[in-house]
Amino acid sequence: MRHTPSFLMTDVDEVRRLVRGNPWATIVSHTAEGLVASHYPFLLDETSGDEDGIVLVSHVGRPDEVAHELGQHEVLVIVQGPHGYVSPAWYPEEQFIPTWNHVTAHLWGTPEVLSDEENFRVLGELVDHFEQAMPSPVSLEVDEATARRVARGTVGIRIRVTRFDARAKLSQNKAPEVVDRVIDGLRTDSPYASPALADEMARVRDAATDGPEA
Repeated sequence: MRHTPSFLMTDVDEVRRLVRGNPWATIVSHTAEGLVASHYPFLLDETSGDEDGIVLVSHVGRPDEVAHELGQHEVLVIVQGPHGYVSPAWYPEEQFIPTWNHVTAHLWGTPEVLSDEENFRVLGELVDHFEQAMPSPVSLEVDEATARRVARGTVGIRIRVTRFDARAKLSQNKAPEVVDRVIDGLRTDSPYASPALADEMARVRDAATDGPEA
């Protein structure tokens, strides 16, 4: 990621929040055959006992575990939060260079391949996590025998993150009134409307405003 110290996100809790809100991630491996990338949903392992770190769980469909050489080396997981184009139409007239705001985290760790039983448990938690928002949640327990048969086509993984590089580029380098205009612009029906990005910018703006006095 580009070296932008002013946008660094170093708070582990903030990175966890990003993962919780944006579970669809990219996993990249540097293998003997070259670079391999896949896309899967990741959850935080809230029962790992690691209160100070970040632990991810997911699964891959066979034969991705072979393609990625899972368990043999470090992988990179990329989590992308709200992002979008910021038009200079929302800036003062003399500021005419557009930009792209985003919240992104790169996380590294060596995957642990889960047992079949633990993989099935994680798959159940994954389904329950997303189904809880539905009016009538569906669980793998509806037909456990069939679910277990389908689960054989997947390989579960746990990644204890050893380091991360995260950025929250949200116009912090702009004057407060400009930030407000960008937020308003992102909330309109313009071609580049992005309510999620506007909400993230507003959250960071409000946190800075409400911070402790010097």
